[in-house]
Amino acid sequence: MSEVQRYIAEYHDWFYLITLVWTFFEGESFVILAGAVAAKGLLDPFALIACSWLGSWLGDQCWFFVGRYFGKRLLSRFPEWQTGIDRIHGWIERWEVLFILSFRFIYGIRNFSSAALGISGINTYRFLILNFVSAGLWSCSFVGAGYLFGQAFEHVLGRWGTDIEVGVAGMVLLICVIAWAASRWRLRQGTSSSESAPSVRTDSEFPDG
Repeated sequence: MSEVQRYIAEYHDWFYLITLVWTFFEGESFVILAGAVAAKGLLDPFALIACSWLGSWLGDQCWFFVGRYFGKRLLSRFPEWQTGIDRIHGWIERWEVLFILSFRFIYGIRNFSSAALGISGINTYRFLILNFVSAGLWSCSFVGAGYLFGQAFEHVLGRWGTDIEVGVAGMVLLICVIAWAASRWRLRQGTSSSESAPSVRTDSEFPDG
């Protein structure tokens, strides 16, 4: 057993906690690879489903409340978000239940959609229940896909399959952390640039004559 596999087997409880925290924000690739590792017996797939289910549900519930209580303030600060919010609200009006059950499966719009749902007039308890169901569907789907992928990979590559999967999981985790840190840095740079940019006077600000 490789060193990485040994660490996962020894500290698997921490791995479940990482899964919960990671899925609070995003985590499709991570959950699939974790499911593949679970197929080798290094992790409990049911515990993995429970942690990713809870993390995904709590994450979207948090962004929903951000939109519900701070949405208007955020839109006044970032008016360019209004176009995306209006588009999502149009989808909600036509396919409310279907959208809530499926938006987390669409990469890149999960957190934004939760905040947009919070800004909309949907009942809080209605979203809470549908969000819980959606998180469960998402968790079972991605962990299950990873589990089946792990079994197929092991069948094709034999004993090297687990080493490759764990190695890829480690690299993907590292890349995701770097990408997240880079996006946060760009966001801070953009915010500081917009705050420091000089204002432009309009014609109405100049005196007549």
